[in-house]
Amino acid sequence: MKKLLLLSFPSNLTGEPITYTLIKNYDLKINILRASIDYNIEGSLFLQVEGLEEKLDLSIKYLKIKGVKVKVINTAITIDEDKCVNCGACTAICEVGALTMDESWKVTFKKHRCLDCKLCIKACPVRAITSIV
Repeated sequence: MKKLLLLSFPSNLTGEPITYTLIKNYDLKINILRASIDYNIEGSLFLQVEGLEEKLDLSIKYLKIKGVKVKVINTAITIDEDKCVNCGACTAICEVGALTMDESWKVTFKKHRCLDCKLCIKACPVRAITSIV
């Protein structure tokens, strides 16, 4: 099972090896998609986490007990259907195939493939795509 997690750290946890603990103790595969950590100030991590569902649930409980705010993200971007003109500019830049054109030439979004690179946001000429993190 894979999940996207947005973690927010209080200042007292910025020096702790949180991702190492998730890998070692919960046997999770961690892909850090975005990180912003200021030692002794605050930190945030946007992670793609993969592992057994039970271990993922236990790891989230561990994080919350430690004082880390955990937000499970279903998708990293949103597309405003009213603004989108289905030009396909976003599909040309999306290397992982999260954004594609269907048979009727409409942009479709496969959220499970999205890696939150945000290139599609920059490519969209009408600014129909926005980030939620």
